[in-house]
Amino acid sequence: MKIIIIGCGKVGSTLAEELCEENHELTVIDKNPQKIQQLSEIIDVMGSCGNGSSIQVLSEAGVEEADILIAVTGSDELNLLCCLIAKKVSQCHTIARVRNPVYHKEVHFIKKSLGISMIINPEFAAAMEISRLLRFPSAIKLDTFSKGRVELLKFKLLPEFKLGGMTVADVMDKLRCDVLICGVERGGQVFIPSGDFALENQDLVSVIASPKNSNLFFKKIGVHTHQVKNALVVGGGTLGYYLAVVLSDMRIKVSLIEQKRERCEELSEILPAVTVICGDGTDKKLLMEEGLVHAESFVTLTNMDEENILLSLFAKKVSQAKIVTKVNRLAFDDIVDGLDLGSVIHPKYITADYILQYVRAMGNSIGSNVETLYHILDGR
Repeated sequence: MKIIIIGCGKVGSTLAEELCEENHELTVIDKNPQKIQQLSEIIDVMGSCGNGSSIQVLSEAGVEEADILIAVTGSDELNLLCCLIAKKVSQCHTIARVRNPVYHKEVHFIKKSLGISMIINPEFAAAMEISRLLRFPSAIKLDTFSKGRVELLKFKLLPEFKLGGMTVADVMDKLRCDVLICGVERGGQVFIPSGDFALENQDLVSVIASPKNSNLFFKKIGVHTHQVKNALVVGGGTLGYYLAVVLSDMRIKVSLIEQKRERCEELSEILPAVTVICGDGTDKKLLMEEGLVHAESFVTLTNMDEENILLSLFAKKVSQAKIVTKVNRLAFDDIVDGLDLGSVIHPKYITADYILQYVRAMGNSIGSNVETLYHILDGR
């Protein structure tokens, strides 16, 4: 397919790299020629320097023949304008990244009025992913498909499950659950197991099933499947706000630590059901006073990866909480994976992944089940 990406930031670059590997015809647009040059040195992509909302720039990029236009610049309004103009001059599908909470409740109206195919809010998408993990705390990763009718869950195989050394066929015969063990990660490698594949303790196992059957499967192997009752969250930014709203709707008691007093006062007004604590979330004494030792979940959402990682390591040491760590930088994936940080959330990767799912759905007839599973298991 012919795809135009407007914005060569981290999300735009990640999208371009992934889509290039799938042999799509790509054109990127950015005001900064250096970003275009850097990207073109890595992948086979056409570049156009200019404003993505300019009809002339879009025409030079081939918008009239494009199948999809993706706007992921740093400006919500520019992204929407790019999509609006593209729809006026072509029949392409349009995708816009919109982050400002002001637009959150108006997304459906904006989509319908402007004819935009998809609007993605990175922070809200990340909040939803975290909420799914807290609904099923034993999972390291949880994805949903077909509007929630199918789940893909990743978990670590522990000795107490008593499945180590058993083949996949033996496990299915013993448990008699309608689930599919679709992937096993071991020693940095990913295997798509056959029936005679033997599982080992500490494997990261991915299973696909309906919510009902996945709950039955985990119940039979002794995995805790009930959602957490409370959450201690560090960081009251946009993501922290969205997460507090979602968790409150799930009837999870939320304590939110934020350092800026003005922001605390704002959060207290708009989140009456949430306990907002004004203080330094990196203060160990404060964390202990707020009940970290007995918390069922602990989520680190500050703007600094280093703080989030250190806080999660500390929480791992002093509590049994389900831990979720936000990491923005994608370049240190291999290092982060080697640390015991619970579930790691990359908001920028989540954004790119949602958009990639839409693009792949459009080209579904070209793909195969094996390729789809390959992408689900992080392309390894």
